[in-house]
Amino acid sequence: MAVKIINENCKGCTLCVRACPFEAIDMVDKIAVINEKCTNCKQCIPACKFDAIIDEEAETEEVDLSVYKHVWVYAEQRGGAIMNVALELIGEGRRLAREIGADTKVYAVLIGDAGQTEPLCKDCFEYGADGAYVLEDPLLAKFTTDGYTKVFADLIKEKKPEIVLFGATHIGRDLAPRVAARLSTGLTADCTRLDIKTSSYIDYANKYTTQDTSDLDPASEDHGLKQTRPAFGGNLMATIITPYTRPQMATVRPGVMTRRERAPGATGETVKVQPHLQASDIRTQVMDIVKSTKEIVSLTDADIICSGGRGLGGPDGFNLIRTFAAKVGGVVGSSRAAVDAGWIDHSHQVGQTGTTVKPKIYFACGISGAIQHLAGMQTSDIIVAINKDPDAPIFEVADYGIVGDLFKVIPEIIAEWDKAGDLYEATIDRSAE
Repeated sequence: MAVKIINENCKGCTLCVRACPFEAIDMVDKIAVINEKCTNCKQCIPACKFDAIIDEEAETEEVDLSVYKHVWVYAEQRGGAIMNVALELIGEGRRLAREIGADTKVYAVLIGDAGQTEPLCKDCFEYGADGAYVLEDPLLAKFTTDGYTKVFADLIKEKKPEIVLFGATHIGRDLAPRVAARLSTGLTADCTRLDIKTSSYIDYANKYTTQDTSDLDPASEDHGLKQTRPAFGGNLMATIITPYTRPQMATVRPGVMTRRERAPGATGETVKVQPHLQASDIRTQVMDIVKSTKEIVSLTDADIICSGGRGLGGPDGFNLIRTFAAKVGGVVGSSRAAVDAGWIDHSHQVGQTGTTVKPKIYFACGISGAIQHLAGMQTSDIIVAINKDPDAPIFEVADYGIVGDLFKVIPEIIAEWDKAGDLYEATIDRSAE
């Protein structure tokens, strides 16, 4: 507890009791005593006229920012392959590294079983990584929070990267905050944009924040990462900086960043690191991995998504969406309203609280366009909206809008799709003759 009472100075005047908004100070034998309700708001300190209350909070140890260098990406793997979000972040990391300086490199960090992880470095190099750190051990064959946190934090302490990026997957959201806590640094979750500051932190902080900049060095040349993410339910975008600690850490949702074009044959530096890990470091044991038997949908990899919302009227409405998706070669998506109503499984949900997607074509059927949904699909290459309400917000982001009853419009689209297919086949047949 940072607030402390100096008993010798306390006069029992109760000024602090009246100043505390949380009833966190009791009077015991005419001496103020802080109880468990204290939130460390420090309102009692200026209220005391006898210097009987002090702030014991230890000052943050000053970090030498100049010793931290390079950009790291956690190359999460699943099923013997690097996940798409990691490949997207390698490309984004490469862009950030080039903005920082020509001598800054992007490294992928691969963690896994002995002999199974190093071969995946090739994919990382071909998608933009300059190098890769490989940590292999039989104890790392399956993800455990304890094991992966320890070896990752140990590696960061040794090598001192400037920026560390994670995909906002189930594992990334578990691992990243635990690593950040071990390192006493900050973490920004679910970022939608990352940039390198082009002005000093003092200029930036004075313009965009209310933080005290009196103790910042005006000559500081550190490369600050501007981490932007939705806030207050997506109603505004908050840009967060980490001026005092390193590394700067962020998680990014799948589909938000654009993956670089693959460069077949590209090579990089492979650094094998022997992790210091014992079985006693891992407090849990994975007995078995049970894969779900429910319908599996891969929204992040789909080129075409057909999404349904409240306008479908009920779960039966998704039968039309499934037919539509099957016809155009897409997958079925959903708005949060349809998921909350129990019409379809959460794995289909697109939006801020679901999956962020970036398909070539996104069909929004009976979806009004709440800001949380738009945050998850508005970067799609082409957006086609179908809605009876001409004033629906979805039309503001749509490339093509159709005002009408989706139960009449979608069958028409399917029929035209069939006609286009028949015409294409006829053209092929004539050319073969």
